Amino acid sequence: MHLTDRRPEIAADELISSLVPPPRFDAVRFSTYVPNPDEPSQAQAVESCSAFAARIAVPRRKSRFRLFGNAGPAPKMGLYLDGGFGVGKTHLLASTWHAAPSPKAYGTFVELTHLVGALGFAEAVRRLSAHRLLAIDEFELDDPGDTMLVNRLLRELTDAGVYVAATSNTLPDKLGEGRFAADDFLREIQSLSARFSVTRVDGPDYRHRGLPDPPPPVDDATLAASASSQEDSSLDDFDALCAHLESLHPSKYGRLVDGVSLVHLRGVHAAPDQNVALRLVAFADRLYDRAVPVLASGEPLSALFTEEMLQGGYRKKYLRAVSRLTALARDASPATA
Repeated sequence: MHLTDRRPEIAADELISSLVPPPRFDAVRFSTYVPNPDEPSQAQAVESCSAFAARIAVPRRKSRFRLFGNAGPAPKMGLYLDGGFGVGKTHLLASTWHAAPSPKAYGTFVELTHLVGALGFAEAVRRLSAHRLLAIDEFELDDPGDTMLVNRLLRELTDAGVYVAATSNTLPDKLGEGRFAADDFLREIQSLSARFSVTRVDGPDYRHRGLPDPPPPVDDATLAASASSQEDSSLDDFDALCAHLESLHPSKYGRLVDGVSLVHLRGVHAAPDQNVALRLVAFADRLYDRAVPVLASGEPLSALFTEEMLQGGYRKKYLRAVSRLTALARDASPATA
């Protein structure tokens, strides 16, 4: 099987029905999150998320006292999980979604923006306004257009009574920093930030805590032998896959690898530019969501992003991708034995 032969399509009606946690997070719950005892913020984050989910389950009532200014400020409709990569933010977000009442939606930031583009803003608002909760993973604002679009969308949804939970590696008032002229859009960013209460989740990357170094790349012969022996696996040249990813909207990357048991990449090397690198980040995230192992030849997966990229505004995205790909490479290593 070659991923480059696949051209997944997602019908408009599917865009809403498919907004559920990915397979890796199907079974996660607050009870399955194991806080690091050395990081008290993790246990506190479980409590905050659990309380937020419980609040969603309580029917909202307008207090007559608030009309006269006698009530305290209304609780914020948004919960923002901030912290480094590999601290379990997605686990907590999915647990919040599982604990909340239906109807509810869960998607990545790129899936959300694609939904608006496919349905149109008014129709996306109409459909999502019927939900009790919208959970957004990997919340990023990489350009001014997205800043204003998402701010307007969340304003409409929270005004309609929809709760919003989100994860990111960047505090909401710092979104976009280092990537575009954030000062020009400070009012938009601050307006977005005001709708969220922030919960920190600190700690080291659990995916690599106490684990050995990532496995080295294999040679092309070993790669081909593994691909031929593993049912439902794929084998692609790295450059050809990068070109294929360019032809697909990132919201389709998950569908691209659905049903694939093991991804084989031949001739891995550093991404030639930022656009390719960001598409690889989105691809790595969807592989991780679906727990699809990755076996590669060429350069180590940790070398996908240049030092210059790792020092730029997308540093946290690239480091998250390396962390996740390293974990998936470990998952693939037994197949080469």
